Amino acid sequence: MAYPPNQTDPNEPNRRLYNPYQDLQVPIQNLYKLPTSPEFLFQEEAIAQRRSWGENLTYYTGISYLTGAVAGAGVGFVEGVKASEPGDTLKLRINRVLNGSGHTGRKFGNRAGVIGLMYAGLESGMVSLRDTDDVINSVAAGLGTGALYKAAAGVRSAAVAGAIGGVVVGVAVTGKQMLRRYVPI
Repeated sequence: MAYPPNQTDPNEPNRRLYNPYQDLQVPIQNLYKLPTSPEFLFQEEAIAQRRSWGENLTYYTGISYLTGAVAGAGVGFVEGVKASEPGDTLKLRINRVLNGSGHTGRKFGNRAGVIGLMYAGLESGMVSLRDTDDVINSVAAGLGTGALYKAAAGVRSAAVAGAIGGVVVGVAVTGKQMLRRYVPI
């Protein structure tokens, strides 16, 4: 059952349901006959105050790939500049920089995208298994992601990478909570 816009869930009166159409002006709604209440495939999605597993998968994979590609392009740029020789023409130097940026950016982006994909899948699986969304899910997903990513290198490497993944996610989640609490936005 969908609730009218800006109405609360009767099971949890302090939470307002998300309505993607609430800021649209009336003429647009009349012109296109848009619904006035949020549309969800399952009622559980309307009640939840978080992104769905598919949205998480897309978000984390995309952000990870983009971050890795930009960082890799920066590293490749530096490598391309260092690889230039005194007798090179400007065209050859630009070619080295572009080739280095593209090659390294692609490698870093693909690796980071895979890590983001694994993290999103593990975090969504933890939320589904535990039926709650808290810090434990995120840290466990970070542990699992690090361990899975380095599993082919051996048990010791997987354990170290898992610990690093858990610590990185723990610091990120703690930092996010600190920003929400102490930085007025």
